[in-house]
Amino acid sequence: MKNRVVELALACLLLPTWGAAQEAKLKLPDFSSLAGKATESVNVSLNPWLLRIAAASMDDKDADSAATKKLLSGIKSVDIRNYHFATDFAYSAADIDAVRRQLAAPGWSQLMQVYNRKHGENVDMYILVEDDHTKGFALIASEPREFTIINIVGSISVEDLPRLGDHLQLLKLAVSQPHLMM
Repeated sequence: MKNRVVELALACLLLPTWGAAQEAKLKLPDFSSLAGKATESVNVSLNPWLLRIAAASMDDKDADSAATKKLLSGIKSVDIRNYHFATDFAYSAADIDAVRRQLAAPGWSQLMQVYNRKHGENVDMYILVEDDHTKGFALIASEPREFTIINIVGSISVEDLPRLGDHLQLLKLAVSQPHLMM
């Protein structure tokens, strides 16, 4: 009986930790139906195992690669969705808004919001901070013929995003397209 009480107490103590870890991972809609409508699409999902493989392939002798390897050690997953269309609003704005609503959860802080009514462009950048540590990053950029969603779970700073993109060729999509960011 004592063991069960101790196990229950430990589970109750760990429950907030498990919940917090899950909050950084956004629930992305199934955009597979959009792939047929899109002129270009990118769908990247990297789990911890794939991130470790990427880190293992980097040269420890190169200072930049070593720094990126250290950066990757704090990341648990990376999800990127990007779709380009030949016509305006070929995608559901409700799907994008459903992702944005998740970022209203406790802990998420908006770093940047850019709205351009004339061009129909929206960019939202968020970071999830818990106990003074970054737990997640999210970027949602939408315009009439394109949208991008990036979700990184783990410890990362905004300043490290270009380094991650340069080495993995994943975030370059968002980082190298300043029209999405400004």
